[in-house]
Amino acid sequence: MITILCSGSRGDFQPYIALAQELKLLGKEVRIAGQRDFEGFIRGYGIDFYPIQADFASLNVDPKMMKQAQNADNPLKMLLAFNKMKNYGSILTGEFYEACVGSEAIIYHPGMTIGYFAAQKLGIPSILASPFPIHTTSSVPSVILYGRTKAKWLTRLSYGMLQGMLWMISKDAVKDFWKGKFNELPKGFKMPYEKHDDETHPAVISCSNHVFPRPQDWNPHIHQYGYWFVKEEKEYTPSPELKAFLDQGDKPVYIGFGSMFSDDMKERYSKIAIEALRISGKRGILSGMGKFDSLPETVIAIDGAPHTWLFPKVSAIVHHGGAGTTASGFLSGVPCIITPFSNDQFAWAARSYDLGVGASLIPIKKLTVENLVERLEYIDQEKIRNNALKLGEKIAQENGARDCANVIASLLG
Repeated sequence: MITILCSGSRGDFQPYIALAQELKLLGKEVRIAGQRDFEGFIRGYGIDFYPIQADFASLNVDPKMMKQAQNADNPLKMLLAFNKMKNYGSILTGEFYEACVGSEAIIYHPGMTIGYFAAQKLGIPSILASPFPIHTTSSVPSVILYGRTKAKWLTRLSYGMLQGMLWMISKDAVKDFWKGKFNELPKGFKMPYEKHDDETHPAVISCSNHVFPRPQDWNPHIHQYGYWFVKEEKEYTPSPELKAFLDQGDKPVYIGFGSMFSDDMKERYSKIAIEALRISGKRGILSGMGKFDSLPETVIAIDGAPHTWLFPKVSAIVHHGGAGTTASGFLSGVPCIITPFSNDQFAWAARSYDLGVGASLIPIKKLTVENLVERLEYIDQEKIRNNALKLGEKIAQENGARDCANVIASLLG
């Protein structure tokens, strides 16, 4: 049994579901360990699940602190937010360790470093599986500084910052758990990310080489072959209302901010979206913003729909810049406007602009009717549409989840 350790939102789990699907196709037994709330979601894809009972609610994590972490829009705020979060991890860490017992290999998200030390203790391989490039390189800044600075001397340093923040999330929790259970620290207790440098400790990365090419100065055991996209178990059937809306006119603009969106944002940002659509003369889909008493005939509100199904049916994608949403947007071949809230979202916004498939970034805090209208006009250019289409075609030729699964399967024999 291969055990995958993951935590976060639905979007955080999706790349790991894709990886698990491909491992199953190769005949491997695989399960995902994560918070119990995701059990139905993950089992719905036919993937076995190990439920972690402790969660932020049962641990009484302050919701305000959670929101601060979600909305940390610069590296210093990120560090402060992650430093506050680290105190809540020891109970979770113990459960994740138990999930590793009896496994033949551990695959872990970079925020779940218990996976590395558990595998080391159990004498089994560990595989770092990251939803973004994480390893040090001189070629491009990390996702916490890309687009924020052009200082070359910060490029390599930015990976120390990224890895340090991820390590901060789990370091004390692993240390406290290990001392309590084994009365000592794990062997070689330090950041494990750069230790994935041999055949029994490979790293696999979910990222297209047409978005951020694999750096030449990475060690050969770091594998990046493309994004990891989930294969839906059954064809999605939209509501009659959504189907009718899509069929009745020009392709609409998608506007949605995923798990970053909260109820207190609804009034402001829905008004901005609706007015910008009106001025631009475009139809629109508001996703994940809740229900509305009344909307113009040119706008529909939905709870959500699979991005890989919906995005190719729209004319533009306005979103928060989550790694998974960005990947689906690039794959669709549709231009984007990214309004980052925090963390790596700024990098994906900057990268979409640099690739010529999106507008210049506008932080969500600075979004207005005027600058949204300007960006909708900008991405309506033929060259932007052509660039987006070509990028989507290139990404569609990759199969990152399959190729990374092959690396893992060959390791296990």
